[in-house]
Amino acid sequence: MANAENTGGGTPLRIHHLRPAPGANKSKVRKGRGEASKGKTAGRGTKGTKSRTNVPLGFEGGQVPLQRRLPKRKGFSNALFKTTYQVVNLDRLGELFSEGGDVTVETLVERGAVRKNQPVKILGTGDISVALNVQAHAFSASAKEKIAAAGGSVTEL
Repeated sequence: MANAENTGGGTPLRIHHLRPAPGANKSKVRKGRGEASKGKTAGRGTKGTKSRTNVPLGFEGGQVPLQRRLPKRKGFSNALFKTTYQVVNLDRLGELFSEGGDVTVETLVERGAVRKNQPVKILGTGDISVALNVQAHAFSASAKEKIAAAGGSVTEL
């Protein structure tokens, strides 16, 4: 039985040996090189922004461009650097620590009054009757007075 690839006289015919017939190759179309060679609009259609060459970057067809619609930022603001405290009122401390003792940020986190890793401020809303030793990042003046009047102490971290 003869080999199907073998053409009878030597090396078999392979796909890379095939070539197009003479005259079958068409030359590449060179667009935009004059009327005779598919020139004129060169596949861009007629008129309109996409048919032009020098369209400015950011041009939006006559609409006010984005860089002009946005507000201009002037000056400097410290708003990004402000400290935001988690606040706890004295009446809440009285509920959580009715037996008295030490109040720290960690114990407040354990009892669910504040979130961890954020500064805590104690405010003077409400009354307190037990002596508490309170440690926090900040206190209001009325909170300091009321804690001291109840026999407790205040420590700022």
